[in-house]
Amino acid sequence: MSISHLLPGRLGFGTAPLGNMFRAIPDDEAAATVQAAWDQGIRYFDTAPFYGAGLSEIRLGDVLAQHPRDAYVLSTKVGRVVLDETEDPAARDLGEKGGLFEHGRPNKMINDYSADATLRSIEDSLKRLRTDRLDIVWVHDVAQDFYGDEWLAAYESARTGAFRVLTRLREEGVIKAWGLGVNKVEPLELTLDLDEPRPDAFLLAGRYTLLDHDRALQRLLPAAAEHDVDLVVGGPYSSGILAGGAHFEYQKAPAAIVAKVERVKTLAERHGIGIKAAALQFALAHPATAAAIPGATRPGRIAEDLAALDEKVPEAFWTALREEKLISADAPVPTA
Repeated sequence: MSISHLLPGRLGFGTAPLGNMFRAIPDDEAAATVQAAWDQGIRYFDTAPFYGAGLSEIRLGDVLAQHPRDAYVLSTKVGRVVLDETEDPAARDLGEKGGLFEHGRPNKMINDYSADATLRSIEDSLKRLRTDRLDIVWVHDVAQDFYGDEWLAAYESARTGAFRVLTRLREEGVIKAWGLGVNKVEPLELTLDLDEPRPDAFLLAGRYTLLDHDRALQRLLPAAAEHDVDLVVGGPYSSGILAGGAHFEYQKAPAAIVAKVERVKTLAERHGIGIKAAALQFALAHPATAAAIPGATRPGRIAEDLAALDEKVPEAFWTALREEKLISADAPVPTA
C-alpha cells in the first residue's frame, strides 16, 4: 500500500502557489519556475483544481506537456469541481483560508465528494493538465479548516463517494494510488480506523513541520507506519515563515509564531546552517515520510530547496532544539 516505489525522489514540487496564492504571478514566471524544477531533476508534481480554480493545473500542464509522460509522477485532487460560471474569487467562503486564491481564475467552484463529481473532476483535471493519466489522486480538504462543525458530513460524503471510486480506479489500474490531502490530522486518523477502503498514502500539509508536529507524532504517524501508509509532507516551511516569508497557516504569522521562528533561526545561525535546511530535513526524518513537496513561485527557489536537502546539519543543532523544547523529544531527527 506504500507509494515510496512510485515517487522518483524525496523532494517534489507543490504547485499551490502557481494558482496565484497570495499574489498574481505572471504566466512566464510560473512557467519558468516549473521548468526550473524540471531542469534540476524534480520529477514529482502535485496540484489541485482548488489552486486558483484550475489555474495551477493549466500552468503545470503547459510545461509538463513538453516532456515525456513516463518521465514524471503527477498527483492532483478531487472534491471540488470547477465550473464555467464565474464569481468574485475574493468573496468565496473558504473557511479558515479566506482570500487565499483571490488572484486566481474567477470560475465558480463547488464542493462535491460524490462518485459522479469525483469522476468529472478527474476528467476535467486531465484536460487542464494536458495528459492522459494521473498517478496519484488525493481527496482534498475534508477537514475542519474548510467545513467547521460540518466536516464529518463532508468526510462521510467522501467515504461513500470519492473513496470508493478511487479504490475502483486503482484496482482497474487507471490510477496507481490514492489518499487524502488535508491540513488536519483528524480525518487521517479516522481513515486509518476504517476497515475499508484502504488508502495508499496521505498528503498532510503544515502538520508535520518544525513548528507544528506534536499531534501528528502522537497517534497518526505510528498508525500510518503500522498500516504501511506513507506520508507526503506538504507545506514543510509552514506557509513560508520557515523560508523567510511572513505567512503561517496561509495567513499573516501571529507574534508567537514569529518569536518561535526567531529562536529556531538563532540556533541555526549559531550552528552555521540555514533554517530552510532545518525545516526540510526535519520533515523528511520521520520514517513514515516518503517525500516533501515545498511550493515555489520563483525559479531560484528550487535550487535553494535542493541545497537545503543536501546541507550538512550537525547533530548538535537538533540536540539544541530539543533542549530548548523547540521540537518534541520524541521527534526523529536526521542522523549524520
